[in-house]
Amino acid sequence: MALLEIAHVSMSFSGLHALSDISFSVCEGQIIGLIGPNGAGKSTLLNCISRLYRPERGSMRFAGEDLMLRKAHEVAAMGIRRTFQNLELFREATVHENIVLGLVYRHRANIVSEFFDLPSARMRRAQANCEAGEIIEACGLRDIADIRVSELPYGLQKSVELARALAGRPRLLLLDEPSAGMNPEESRRVAQTIRRLRDANGISIILVEHDMRVVMAVCDYVVVLDHGEKIAEGTPGEVRRLPAVIKAYLGDEVDDA
Repeated sequence: MALLEIAHVSMSFSGLHALSDISFSVCEGQIIGLIGPNGAGKSTLLNCISRLYRPERGSMRFAGEDLMLRKAHEVAAMGIRRTFQNLELFREATVHENIVLGLVYRHRANIVSEFFDLPSARMRRAQANCEAGEIIEACGLRDIADIRVSELPYGLQKSVELARALAGRPRLLLLDEPSAGMNPEESRRVAQTIRRLRDANGISIILVEHDMRVVMAVCDYVVVLDHGEKIAEGTPGEVRRLPAVIKAYLGDEVDDA
């Protein structure tokens, strides 16, 4: 059953077509790879799904509900979470504190309880701390839990952002280049984490990624964009052999070959 349905979505900026008639669906528990060269429209599509942008045409439905009628904060409340190309973390807070902040909306006590530090407020803080610890463990971040984000290399900061997105208990997770800035071993661990989180929690995932090793390792299905158009889709093994996909990545080198 499709959790997310995207039909004929189009978007342009100052006459430049960023997306043209894009259609595909994401099933429950499925990992979809969204790939293509720079400027293909991948991040624009994630921004449409999370309602940071409003498509000019087309429709988007999540769990049967019309996303076009929702604002960004309402989409998050429906169970859609995302990471960004540019990190959106509290750099002077520790890893653990960043994850706790992602849990505040679910474990927040009323203002009176917080002001007087009543038992109900202390209980909710304890619950948030406990859940943050579980997320950190699941993402393999236990050894850096008490380190400030600003002291971490970029690759580990990307892993922290992934962990914080999980704090919202999403049904659909939008990951925008989660392995960017990582060495091959870090990328391998991130790929394992993504697959493990899906298997353990049944989360559906749309993965925007340039590292084809990660795409091949974790994705069930792949959608390929180029210049805002969908040029191919299929399993990772099918897509990697298609001439149109090879040309989109390698350009004139294919013709020369």
